[in-house]
Amino acid sequence: MDREARQGLTLIAPPFLYALAILAAPVLTILSYSFLTDGYLEVIGEFTFGNYIQVWSDPIVRAVLLRSLAVSAAVTVVTVLLAFPVAYYLSFVVKPERKSMWLFLITIPFWTSYLIRVFLWKVILGYNGVINSSLTGLGIIDQPLTFILYNVNSMVLTLAHAYAPFAILPIFVALEKIDRSLLEAGRDLGENRLMTFWRVTLPLAMPGVVAAVLIVFIPTIGDYVTPELIGGGKIPMIANLIQVQMLALDNRPLGSALAVTAMLVVAVVSLIFLWLNRRFLRVKQ
Repeated sequence: MDREARQGLTLIAPPFLYALAILAAPVLTILSYSFLTDGYLEVIGEFTFGNYIQVWSDPIVRAVLLRSLAVSAAVTVVTVLLAFPVAYYLSFVVKPERKSMWLFLITIPFWTSYLIRVFLWKVILGYNGVINSSLTGLGIIDQPLTFILYNVNSMVLTLAHAYAPFAILPIFVALEKIDRSLLEAGRDLGENRLMTFWRVTLPLAMPGVVAAVLIVFIPTIGDYVTPELIGGGKIPMIANLIQVQMLALDNRPLGSALAVTAMLVVAVVSLIFLWLNRRFLRVKQ
């Protein structure tokens, strides 16, 4: 091994070991617990596949997992569709000297805790919240609306707002990397703005869109706070089910099996999306 290779290994060793400790160790712990047997207020060190059999055969788990996938997919679609025009406007319309200010404004939601933002949406959508109070005060409705809180729609709205900056920024970066001369060449060849966007801008921006999709989809499927507060605990997702098994029922092996299953499902869906994206880019080329 030459000197440069040793220096490189010495340089990356500390962050690698740190990442291994804080990422790999918890995952391996959860994985090992998922193959153990649950006892009364203790975990018995007996190897078993029973936890996974129970998870995969339980219709309640399947229903909750499918709901989690559906909610996460809806949040991802809404977030990316709303984020793309913002990123496009910021990249192609805003003057270069003002882009920093716009990026600063986009990151303002990060100044407050995620939990506080969820509570604020509960205040806005509540029975006596901002929306109901405004509509009642204007005489538009006689009774407060009850369908804008504690349902899937309110959860999608809250999560889309919370993860909007995570979608805007990678799409903006991808749009900034596009060579503007390619767009001018498309228009010189007779393409209108819509077709130039569809055949040039969108394919070149797809890496940012893919990054935005994954950044939004992966954490939202395991979100615990929003279903608990905005959903009122009436619409549990997979993270809520894991919490019940881990803490309320003290069944750590089954909770670990649920967590591993959720991670596998997310990994499979993400890989499928990446494969479809590569096919899309290959067709466009």
